[in-house]
Amino acid sequence: MDKVMAQLESLVAHYEELQEMMADPEVINDTKRYMEISKEEADLREVVEKYRKYQADKQEIADNLDIIKSESDSDLIEMAKEENSDLEKEVASLEDQIKILMLPKDPNDDKDIIMEIRGAAGGDEASLFAGDLLRMYEKYAERQGWNVSIVDSEQTEVGGYKRVAIMITGDKVYSKLKYENGAHRVQRIPVTESQGRVHTSTATVAVMPEYEQVDIDLDPKDIRVDVYRSSGAGGQHINKTSSAVRMTHLPTGIVVAMQDQRSQQQNREKAMEILKSRVYDYYESQNRDQYDEKRKNAVGTGDRSERIRTYNYPQNRVTDHRIGLTLNKLDRIMNGELDEIIDALILYNQTKQLEELAENA
Repeated sequence: MDKVMAQLESLVAHYEELQEMMADPEVINDTKRYMEISKEEADLREVVEKYRKYQADKQEIADNLDIIKSESDSDLIEMAKEENSDLEKEVASLEDQIKILMLPKDPNDDKDIIMEIRGAAGGDEASLFAGDLLRMYEKYAERQGWNVSIVDSEQTEVGGYKRVAIMITGDKVYSKLKYENGAHRVQRIPVTESQGRVHTSTATVAVMPEYEQVDIDLDPKDIRVDVYRSSGAGGQHINKTSSAVRMTHLPTGIVVAMQDQRSQQQNREKAMEILKSRVYDYYESQNRDQYDEKRKNAVGTGDRSERIRTYNYPQNRVTDHRIGLTLNKLDRIMNGELDEIIDALILYNQTKQLEELAENA
C-alpha cells in the first residue's frame, strides 16, 4: 500500500491543479480544452475523495490513541476505543477501494462499441439464438441508459440472424461489455424439434471499441464499394433508390454495410467511419500481445472460438466458464439482467490484477 500512497500524493496535487485550471478564464473560453480537463478531473474525483477520507480517518484514529494514552476518564477512553474499532474497519475497506481505483485502466473503457453477433454451429437454431442474444443486449443497454442502433444485419427465413452488427453508445459501454467476446452456447429444445430432444448450438459475439476520429488513412484502392437497394421499413424512398452501401477493406477482408441513413452519401460517410474504426482495431490488436496475455489470465482471451458461457434452457441455468459462475435465473438474464455476471467478471479481473501487483511489489 505504501507505493500506492506515494502515487496518490502526486495524484492529489495534479487533481488540485486541474481544479485551478477549470477556474481559469482562458481555459473556460477554450471549450475543447475545458472539456478535456473537466473529464480528467471527473475521472480522478472518486479516488481523491476516498483518499482524503482515508487520511481523515487515519488522523482521527491517531487522535483517539492520544486520548486513550493520556486520559483518565474511563468513559472517554471506552468511547475512543469504540470509534477506533469502527474507523479501522472503514480504513481497511477504503484501502481496498483505493487499490482497485488505482489499477491500470483499459484505455478503451470509456468508449462506445460496435458489437457483432453471428449464428455459428447449429443452423437455424443458431440464428435464432443470435437473435435472442441481440434482444438480451438491447434490454441490458436499456437498463443502463445506453442507446442501441442496428448498423447491419442479415436475417434468416426463420426469423433469426445469420449476423447482426449494432452500435451501443453511452457511459463506459466498453468497460462492461468487453467481457462478452467469445462463443456463447445454448442448450434447448428447438422449435423445429418434433421429438423433444435438447440440441446444442452456438453464436459468437465480437465487441470492438468505437474509435472517434481515428487517425488512420485508408488507401481508396484498398476499398471496394458496392451500392444496392435498402431493405426493411422506410417506404418508397428505400425501395426505389440504391442508397445502401457496402464497403470491403481488401487487405483485411473487413466488411461494413450501412443502410440506416436516408441518402447514399450519408450511408457512405457512416460506413467509412465504422470501417476506419474496425480496421484500426484490427491493426491495433496486432500490437496488444502483452495486454491480451493479461486478459487471458483473467477472463480468457476473448477470442470468438473460445466458449465463454452456456445458456441451459431446460434447467433455467447460465454458466460462465471463465470464472465458474452458475446462476439459475436464465429467464431474468435473457431479459437483460446481466449485472450479476458482468460485476463478477469485473471483480475477478480486478482480483487478478491486484494479485499481480502484490507479486511484483
